[in-house]
Amino acid sequence: MSEVILFLADEDAMVAFGHRLARATQGRGLIFLEGDLGAGKTTLSRGIIRGLGHAGAVKSPTFTLVEPYEIGDLRAFHFDLYRLVDPEELEFMGIRDYFEDDALCLIEWPNKGTGFLPKPDLTITITPHEHGRQLKLLPQSPRGESWCVALALEFK
Repeated sequence: MSEVILFLADEDAMVAFGHRLARATQGRGLIFLEGDLGAGKTTLSRGIIRGLGHAGAVKSPTFTLVEPYEIGDLRAFHFDLYRLVDPEELEFMGIRDYFEDDALCLIEWPNKGTGFLPKPDLTITITPHEHGRQLKLLPQSPRGESWCVALALEFK
């Protein structure tokens, strides 16, 4: 399967899609979230994390770089690398440790971590569209491929 393109009308649709994606991932894997400021990366992340069962606040980790979530037996990490000055900083914060467990890692601005991040299962690029947002889902692994197949079936 190649990329999947979806059109979402508003913030509620983005959050609902996040819930669907959470079900598809079963709380495991690596997703890169790309798009300009205000594209909806954090909104989508909030939908995914809430879709995993988190009931509390989901804030942007713009200043902390990472927000961890313990959701029953699941662990999710939401990264925002926008303010990262040098990708080598990821090494000092122990970035590799986050990928050792079978957790779900969501990474906004992954291009800021080039050379220090593993290959994702899925890359989602969010761009403005005249009727909301366009999401381009590009699977990068067999796991990501299976997620895209499941999501494409839901949107038929």
